[in-house]
Amino acid sequence: MTSDVIPRAPAAGAPETRRLKGRGTPLRERFFHLSLLASLAVGVIFLVALLAYVVVEGWPRLDSRIWSNFPDIINPANAGAQSAIMGTIWIIGFTALYCLPTGILTAIYLEEYADPLRWYNRAIEINIQNLAAVPSIVYGILGLGIISRGLGFGQTVMTAALTLSLLVLPIVIISSREAIRAVPRSIRDASLALGATQWQTVRRQVLPAAVPGMATGAILALSRAIGEAAPLLLLGGLTFITFNPTGAQSAFTVLPIQIFNWISQSRAEFTALASAAIVVLLVILLAMNSLAIWLRNRYARRW
Repeated sequence: MTSDVIPRAPAAGAPETRRLKGRGTPLRERFFHLSLLASLAVGVIFLVALLAYVVVEGWPRLDSRIWSNFPDIINPANAGAQSAIMGTIWIIGFTALYCLPTGILTAIYLEEYADPLRWYNRAIEINIQNLAAVPSIVYGILGLGIISRGLGFGQTVMTAALTLSLLVLPIVIISSREAIRAVPRSIRDASLALGATQWQTVRRQVLPAAVPGMATGAILALSRAIGEAAPLLLLGGLTFITFNPTGAQSAFTVLPIQIFNWISQSRAEFTALASAAIVVLLVILLAMNSLAIWLRNRYARRW
């Protein structure tokens, strides 16, 4: 007399685990892993070498003169980059004032209010994605033709800030949309079920939860804007200026343009000045990125 025996199904993943353990790592996979590590090592080594070279080259001029003195073509020993540093701060401040509210409000509209089936909403999304990949020099031509000459703003801080705002606006919109999209739908449903309006839900529930991602994207976008030189050269950024900007209608220069001016000089003293200005620019960038990391870690929520 025989009895039907139903074989038990093996535990999920057990045969696969035994097969992988028995076979070992394939040679191609190990080669690919080593190739990735080698590529990472090459990039890191070159970056460290460049940073070390810049710091060593600019070390003699890394003192208070670099931020307290104005540029001086005749006597580079006393030259500084105060006007470029202040111009950078003015332009980045106005850029943040122009692009951050516009980008965040656009992201809120596209994620919370826009109907994705409408043709104009689809057109807006496609254009935002395409504009994020446009070279910066194209924005410089646009700013020169429309903002500077067409609107009559001239070669001023406002023109530079508006041009850089157009440059980084797609980045702000995309990063803000991703931060808003990361908030769970259940948070919205619970708020609406308790009687809140859609705007109250967005303002009191969605936006506070999306602040870390939005702040990180905004600061990274401004970090890109602070290092741009090509569009500002087209807009008439001065390579030699001995006064600080006093408002939106002032002439300007920025650190990338000042570095470009010094590095093009033949005297060795200007090379040290350029290296010191690069270090100052890197310090500002690292400070902005550190702020982004702190905001992300400080206000991050785990769902």
